[in-house]
Amino acid sequence: MTDQETAPGHVHGYISRKDDYLKRLRRIEGQARGLQRMVEDEKYCIDILTQVSAMTSALQSVALGLLEEHLSHCVAQAAAVGGPEADEKVREASAAIARLVRS
Repeated sequence: MTDQETAPGHVHGYISRKDDYLKRLRRIEGQARGLQRMVEDEKYCIDILTQVSAMTSALQSVALGLLEEHLSHCVAQAAAVGGPEADEKVREASAAIARLVRS
């Protein structure tokens, strides 16, 4: 993280939707607990896999939302200023996209 990202007053792009993200992540946390119970209760494999798929989709949705926020806020802002910070933000975004594609 750069000094700008940790400086007082810096606002992350997702902050306007922070509560939405927290609600979604809490739901995903509940799904994870449900998956644990399913395994403990020895539920049918396919039913567990179906829930894993749903949880994976929910996490991907959060990730894509955060990525969109990052591109439209952090990367766009850095690109407007230009220079090495803009290059770094593009590299960060590219690396994040690559991680998402591999997962």
